[in-house]
Amino acid sequence: MPVHRPRPVRLLLTALLATLLATLLAAVSLPASAADTPARGSAHMGIGVLAHDGRDGTPRDTRATQTEGVDVSGHQGNVAWSTLWSSGVKWAYVKATEGTYYTNPYFAQQYNGSYNVGMIRGSYHFATPDTTGGATQADYFVDHGGGWSKDGRTLPGALDIEWNPYGASCYGKTQSAMVTWIRDFLNRYKARTGRDAVIYTATSWWTECTGNYGGFATANPLWIARYASTVGTLPAGWGYYTMWQYTSSGPTVGDHDKFNGALDRVTALANG
Repeated sequence: MPVHRPRPVRLLLTALLATLLATLLAAVSLPASAADTPARGSAHMGIGVLAHDGRDGTPRDTRATQTEGVDVSGHQGNVAWSTLWSSGVKWAYVKATEGTYYTNPYFAQQYNGSYNVGMIRGSYHFATPDTTGGATQADYFVDHGGGWSKDGRTLPGALDIEWNPYGASCYGKTQSAMVTWIRDFLNRYKARTGRDAVIYTATSWWTECTGNYGGFATANPLWIARYASTVGTLPAGWGYYTMWQYTSSGPTVGDHDKFNGALDRVTALANG
């Protein structure tokens, strides 16, 4: 019985198709780390919390008066502030800057819009300690929306210091170097505005990356991030939290927060 061998043309086409397929697969199959890394500037409060410190939940009733708030960034675009106000949200924080390379393109609508419906509002800076120094980033923040005025409606600026969405969790810094970076930011912010900045962080990140440093607790209000029914253990030094980001899947805007007190305490923080 004769053996049927593929013709030379068929062999050539098969080889070409195999080469083309391998090239296409190589082009689209990036390493997981490269494919999953977000673009610079896209970070926001809580970007690492779901992965590291809890899952979305409803706060347990503590029988203490708390005031609902939200935090927003460029991800939310133009925000329906009147809807949030009607739902009971009375305060807001808006991302102003990141590093020294990004400003929120929706900042004006978000910052002014929240104010115009009656909210007490402030702005925050997403820290990238691996790109520039703390004092330099504080200057950039103040110069691009992070200032403060004693009008009773403006909260002190907040430093968002948490997991690095672009690389190593602690930005390649030792614990002592991280504490120094944070101190440099806080000192420059106070020198520029007269206010002590709020620190937004999560206990697990703070423990890993600062060694659970407790030296900022006497001056800087704590905004704790934990998506659960309770805040859990706080970082060293702080006996209580001022604000708590408890979910990233709230109504209208995902990131919802509780201020640890009635509305008059929010006003008190704004007034300094």
